[in-house]
Amino acid sequence: MRLHLLALNPTDSVTEGFLPAAARLGLAVTLLTDQPDRHRRAYARHVADGGDPLPDLDVVPCDVRDFREVVGRISALGRPDAVFTNSDHLQVQAALAAEYFGLPGKDWRAAHKAKDKAELRRALAAAGLDAVWSLELAPGQDVDAAADAPFPCVLKPREGVASEDVVLVRDAAELADRCREIRSRRPDAALVVEEYLDGPLYTLETLGDGTVLHPYAAFRTAVSPLPHFIEERLDLLPDLPQPHSDQVLAQLQALGIGFGICHTEYVAQGDRARIIEVNYRAVGDQCDLVLAQLLDIPLFEHVLRTHLGEPLPARLGARTDGRARIEYVCAGQAGTLKAAPGAGDTEQDGVRLVYRPMREPGEEHPHYRTNRDYLGVLRATGTDQDRIDRAVTEFLGARQWEIVS
Repeated sequence: MRLHLLALNPTDSVTEGFLPAAARLGLAVTLLTDQPDRHRRAYARHVADGGDPLPDLDVVPCDVRDFREVVGRISALGRPDAVFTNSDHLQVQAALAAEYFGLPGKDWRAAHKAKDKAELRRALAAAGLDAVWSLELAPGQDVDAAADAPFPCVLKPREGVASEDVVLVRDAAELADRCREIRSRRPDAALVVEEYLDGPLYTLETLGDGTVLHPYAAFRTAVSPLPHFIEERLDLLPDLPQPHSDQVLAQLQALGIGFGICHTEYVAQGDRARIIEVNYRAVGDQCDLVLAQLLDIPLFEHVLRTHLGEPLPARLGARTDGRARIEYVCAGQAGTLKAAPGAGDTEQDGVRLVYRPMREPGEEHPHYRTNRDYLGVLRATGTDQDRIDRAVTEFLGARQWEIVS
């Protein structure tokens, strides 16, 4: 059986998660991408580092952002058994391609609602489930249109990812300044101004096959100080928060989201869950790798099987005693990374620590104020949260990351 997988840049989720899962399922994979050389290098490095075996893999150049090019290239290569992507940017294209070839897949309308943050707000309001003040600004549109915004409010790209150019603005003057800054980098991007939803931030991780929808994990997320929203730490929760989880599920179902894997972020305001955004793919930045290992379920295989048309089990059978903390080391300034610890795996006192660098010494970068500032990620897992927290504190305190300007 052959899987056609759409991708932009290489990601840990694909390299360490979905591709090894495809190999375990005996699938051959055709990877369609606009960055073929980067993928070939990433997979060669994965093999050289002793990573899990990869499938029989063909890397094919393709303008994957254009669904017409995707359909044409797949048609020329021969009808596959499944079309899949884990990219935020390519869900609509993959859904349309799957529908074109009569294969299982996401509803492209639901994928569009998840990707387009203005459409997401309109859809939730129309369903009567949540109304958030929101205004879409077309490229070049005067910010005076947002004069009645409930300051402070949040400004963000309509189709952005990774908290890039997401910022809290406190008045009309600051809104105008931030719009100019973002448009200097993204002149063709539509922006969204929306009500600031204050409160603790959570995630709900779901997996569905179009009939059954499993909520299988939830995180509490700590973000950087305002005005930016960089995720700095995630703690796996022992139970799904209620009534919030049921409310989020109802909102996802109203959006038509229930096929494959999904990562939803929401704020809890009392007993009310307010969705921040819906990412119709796996939780990223190595959190999905942690979940697959800690919950002791074939998470990535389950996702691929749904796209092959197989139903999910009535119960996932996930382990419930595991605890996890994912900590991101962030650059606080622009410059060159002079010194940083290398990759390492240790286990002591019932806690497993896995550290993976996300930049190499000698790399020079600006200060992005997004997750592109990550220098490394520490994954701590075990069954005792106090021990995990102590182990993380000791690890971070004993190591140094040095950036010189």
